[in-house]
Amino acid sequence: MDFVANLTLGLQTAMTLENLIYAGVGCLLGTLIGVLPGLGPLTTISMLLPFTFGLSPIGALIMLAGIYYGAAYGGSTTAILVNLPGEASSVVTTIDGHQMAKQGRAGAALAAAAIGSFVAGSLGVLVLAVFSGPIAQVAFSFGPAEYFALMFMGLIGAVSLTSGPLLKSLCMIVVGLLIGLVGMDVSSGVVRFSFGSIALWEGVDFIVISIGIFAFAEIVSTLERQKTGEAQVAPIASIMPTRQDIKRMTPAILRGSTLGSFLGILPGAGVSLASFFAYSLEKKTSKYRHELGKGAIEGVAGPESANNAAAQTSFIPTLTLGIPGSATMALMLGAMVIHNIQPGPSVVTRNPDLFWGLIVSMWIGNLFLVILNLPLIGMWVRLLRIPYSMLFPAILMFCCIGVYASSYSVLDVFMVAGLGAAGYVLAKLDCEPAPLLLGFILGPMVEEYFRRALVLSDGDFSVFVSRPISAALLAVSIAMLVFAALPKLRKARQTAFAED
Repeated sequence: MDFVANLTLGLQTAMTLENLIYAGVGCLLGTLIGVLPGLGPLTTISMLLPFTFGLSPIGALIMLAGIYYGAAYGGSTTAILVNLPGEASSVVTTIDGHQMAKQGRAGAALAAAAIGSFVAGSLGVLVLAVFSGPIAQVAFSFGPAEYFALMFMGLIGAVSLTSGPLLKSLCMIVVGLLIGLVGMDVSSGVVRFSFGSIALWEGVDFIVISIGIFAFAEIVSTLERQKTGEAQVAPIASIMPTRQDIKRMTPAILRGSTLGSFLGILPGAGVSLASFFAYSLEKKTSKYRHELGKGAIEGVAGPESANNAAAQTSFIPTLTLGIPGSATMALMLGAMVIHNIQPGPSVVTRNPDLFWGLIVSMWIGNLFLVILNLPLIGMWVRLLRIPYSMLFPAILMFCCIGVYASSYSVLDVFMVAGLGAAGYVLAKLDCEPAPLLLGFILGPMVEEYFRRALVLSDGDFSVFVSRPISAALLAVSIAMLVFAALPKLRKARQTAFAED
């Protein structure tokens, strides 16, 4: 009965005209910003935070939350159309989403992303409303050893993102780890691998490496294909998914939503990890897993659902424990403090209208995203009809503007060009970039949690296997690596026997 009363209070708070406008504006800004390379929700919320001083606390949080999960969806648009992930969580979407665009099915891919995001967002809001307290306590039980094991499992799971040789996948993960170590060490303050450049003290920005490895390399590869006369994009047949597409993507949406709802609760890389783990899950469970990497709609629906569900449930540790799970959540925490709201377990009892109003506004915001983005699919798809000779200079211009605007560093623009050349070479060597990017994202966190766990255990390495959750996650990681290697070893053995 209390739950119904709380939802009624939330509806009364969120359904005012003022708060509906804030939710709509936040979703619109988030979607548009997610499409632009280099300008993510972190930058946007940072810029708009001072403008919320004059708003009511609930109005400010509703708009900032709309920007956050709107950008989580918007990053999938460029990932599908031009192979450019707007956010770290959209990297996996490029694998099958862009292949679908090349096959003339960009509309179906965008629709799958929109529908999956709505279903996952709704489930995430339900989890947030019903289980926020108990689940937050479970997440709170994770220590450095458990987080290290989880991140390590994410790195091993990156092997399943590729269809190429296992050794190449592992090498790409290691390269990503090394790039992620560039800059100042969080623990000791020592600057590593900066080559004497002050600009590298803060490390290589995600925007720089993603635009270089994905966007610039894709542009060069596309121009090369056009020069040799190879077809690039098939004629666009339909902008909406077929009945068969809906039948195939429904299980993927449910799996991704469930997985993302759990992972989003964990402070750290919950949203980024969610999409990668969802793709790995599709590789193991989907009936059409042999099509993944070649334009399977499950490769879009699953990760996008996990991404959006995690974006919703990432509010749980922020609201109920006062622990931000990411830099963006830290800004949301700052917005609460600015408006004299003390995050923590008491926020539900002290500010029930804010807590439940924000939860209901998230569901309304997800509905706004569907209403806003489904009609825009036709417009986005028309971009593929523009001659590539006119389209690629505009892509390059927006990429360079986004890279420069993210840090105001000319060096970053030159680094993008160099990484673009490296990405092109990697593509020629059949080395897929997704594991590299995951290694880059998780590398610093793997190192941080590894060292923190050893400090707390006085250098005792057994801490990773003596704690049940950590030991279980490491065991799953080893099993994943063995199962990934077995088919390749079996194939190599069969080839060797055939040659004999």
